[in-house]
Amino acid sequence: MREVEVKLHSPDLALVQRALHDAGAKLVKERVFERNLRYDSADGSLIAGGEVLRLRQDTAVKLTYKSDATLENGIVSRLEAEVTVSDFASMDAILRRLGFHVALVYEKYRETYALLGAEVVLDELPFGNFTEIEGDAPTIERVVAALSLGNCRRIESSYVDLFMDVKARLGMSARDCTFAAFVDVDVGELFLPPSTPSFMRAQSGLAKASPCNSLIRPSKS
Repeated sequence: MREVEVKLHSPDLALVQRALHDAGAKLVKERVFERNLRYDSADGSLIAGGEVLRLRQDTAVKLTYKSDATLENGIVSRLEAEVTVSDFASMDAILRRLGFHVALVYEKYRETYALLGAEVVLDELPFGNFTEIEGDAPTIERVVAALSLGNCRRIESSYVDLFMDVKARLGMSARDCTFAAFVDVDVGELFLPPSTPSFMRAQSGLAKASPCNSLIRPSKS
């Protein structure tokens, strides 16, 4: 199937939750911890080609493949195929025997809603908070407007690519994107657009609360 989604940097997820409630969204899945293994081929061509092979553990175990993506107006579109498997360790062993290796482990918390025919997920990663909206492009734009997220920065990179960028900019040596790796690490204003005026960079310098500009640290529990 085709995955079409937008990723929005939204540091204050409590405001997004409030907007979802006010818009009549349905809570589909309560906040859950995820552990993800991102695999690569022996020659590194899978990740280099923009493809994703991922094994995820939350309340279920899912193996996912994603093709390289196309981008339009910050909306990512790509082929996605996903299956539920019965055992995380066994699937990991199969992939390793087939010649794949774990290139990176990343963790996050996710809460899932349904609104106006789209799936809306609130993601807490070790380096920041994000809202992802999945549906067709017109539906995505309707949901963005309904939640007043139009001013949020649209992130075209994957979470893995974001982590690699954050790691490089902070000089971190950790291979994996885990909450433990970010203990006492100040991510600060890495996701603020370079053009943001200096007065907006202060936590108290904004007249109106917005999920797009509140400098809220991601939760670690």
